[in-house]
Amino acid sequence: MSTTPRPAEYTPGSLAFRLFLSAMAITVVVLVVVGLVLSSLYRNAAERAFDRRLDVYLKTIVAEVANATEESPPEPRALADPLFVFPNSGWYWQIARVSDAGDARRASRSLSGGGLPLLAEQGISGRPGLIREGYALGPRGEKLRIVERDVDLGGDDRYVVSVAAVAVELEQEISAFNLALAGTLVVLAAAFLLVVVAQVRFGLKPLSRISEALADVRSGKAERLEGAYPAEIAPLVREVNALIDANKEIVERARTHVGNLAHALKTPLSVLMNEAGTREDTLAGRVRDQASVMRDQVAHHLERARMAARVSVVASVCEVTPVVTSLARTMQKIHRAKELAIDVRIADDVRFRGEQQDIEEMVGNLVDNACKWASSRVEVEVVIGRPRSPGDRVFFHVIIDDDGPGLDPARRLDVGRRGRRLDESKPGSGLGLSIVHELALLYGGNLELGTAPIGGLRAEIVLPAAQAPPPPSAP
Repeated sequence: MSTTPRPAEYTPGSLAFRLFLSAMAITVVVLVVVGLVLSSLYRNAAERAFDRRLDVYLKTIVAEVANATEESPPEPRALADPLFVFPNSGWYWQIARVSDAGDARRASRSLSGGGLPLLAEQGISGRPGLIREGYALGPRGEKLRIVERDVDLGGDDRYVVSVAAVAVELEQEISAFNLALAGTLVVLAAAFLLVVVAQVRFGLKPLSRISEALADVRSGKAERLEGAYPAEIAPLVREVNALIDANKEIVERARTHVGNLAHALKTPLSVLMNEAGTREDTLAGRVRDQASVMRDQVAHHLERARMAARVSVVASVCEVTPVVTSLARTMQKIHRAKELAIDVRIADDVRFRGEQQDIEEMVGNLVDNACKWASSRVEVEVVIGRPRSPGDRVFFHVIIDDDGPGLDPARRLDVGRRGRRLDESKPGSGLGLSIVHELALLYGGNLELGTAPIGGLRAEIVLPAAQAPPPPSAP
């Protein structure tokens, strides 16, 4: 069962998601702008090419109008393109005479049922040379591309020459280009985003390595962050290693102070006990009682300090199976007079993330207590729990059942109180279960008491599990 936390990639709030989202937003904005610019440039180029085609016909008509001798609008004879002959072919020309006396028009045979609208009347200005280009609706409601020019022959001979063609062909060409452009930009966007994903994964890989290295330190597989890291996060690695070293130094210093305090108090308490033991008066009895209480209290607090110091060392891991089986054999020998049957069931690959002597003390106290109260049978089971999510810590449960008299729920509440013995008829100081309870809390676990299925007391302790080593890869 793997408990190594995996980086939360591309989830809301993650660094990878923010980088990907920003890159995607920039990519979409840039490609949309590029697409609009390219589409506009192509439309202008297509319209200019279409207008040049119309302009050829326009110049031909203007040349004939300029050389005409009759007063009415002449009919251009050099323009023999069949497109202007077939009715409603979509290609039209028109010559409109504009004078104070009225308007007169001559149009191509293809223009039946009406005339071409004049761009000048629609407010469209022309480029130098009095040439105007634009769109207008034809006599049948179709969209036309029109090119027109003013011709002034002097006097009242003022003409507006127009050449028009249905814009369907032009619009189809532009639409085909826009469709191909959109497909190209979509493919380009997808390719760019794939590159961004690969870049983000490659760029954030050192952070994933740091996360895995910290998980190894936490689980006890490593003592420091090792390996080469990029210059941007190398200072972070150095500071984390310095923090680990400082933590170890503090723990060692605390252990030294605890040992010194234990030696400093041991001798005065022993002297008080010995001196009070030579007398039988009331004062000597009180001194012995209080000195005994002081010794138990000092032992309790010193043991708690040692436990806290050991728990703060995050790089300790031990196997659970040999510890529990060894304790079961030892307790069976200690209580061999009762002829107890101690059954042990342990899940595979259970490892305790902590000091071996701590799990020995906790499980040893619980098994010893079960053996004291059991009639004939004690059961010890170790099971591994399942994390709620991949990033959660994994805990294992050590369950000790006996077939003794058990405890009622009200008396189970006294277990966590130091010095409270559940029965004065049994030997002990009353600190064992209290130490187990406090040590389990220091490791982030818990001690719970209940009713065993075999009739007695069930003591269940929850402790943090370390990640099991990965299985060897197949050759």
